[in-house]
Amino acid sequence: MTRTKKTEPTARGGRVAVIGALALASVTLAAVPAYAKGGVDITAPRTAHVGKTFTVTAQGNDDAASYLRICLEGRNGGQAWQPVTCGAVVPSGTDAQATAHVKAAHRGVLQYRAVLYGLTSPNDGHPVRERASDLATVDVR
Repeated sequence: MTRTKKTEPTARGGRVAVIGALALASVTLAAVPAYAKGGVDITAPRTAHVGKTFTVTAQGNDDAASYLRICLEGRNGGQAWQPVTCGAVVPSGTDAQATAHVKAAHRGVLQYRAVLYGLTSPNDGHPVRERASDLATVDVR
């Protein structure tokens, strides 16, 4: 009589578990939605003098919406964000741009950010916030 080697149940179960995990991972990766490409940039001087005017500019794009609009928001200290200006509505694939000329009224730190909105039509009354920029800080002396 010859002896046959029996495979232990734990080794066979381990192989089945690995194959099942790989199958689950491939199904999960196929179901993950594609992320929209784009970005938002803001430019402002680091310092400004009281009584002088400085320029804050923003530009951004995103391929998730049919139309885009970018707005600049600012705040002084810990206050709430206030709208400064908004750019024109542009079709997707074009950079949305906004420029604000701000007069520094008093000393302190001013913060600005750019917010990119997506619209379904040029006259859409309910824009959707797509992305926001990092903060740009201006030290007014």
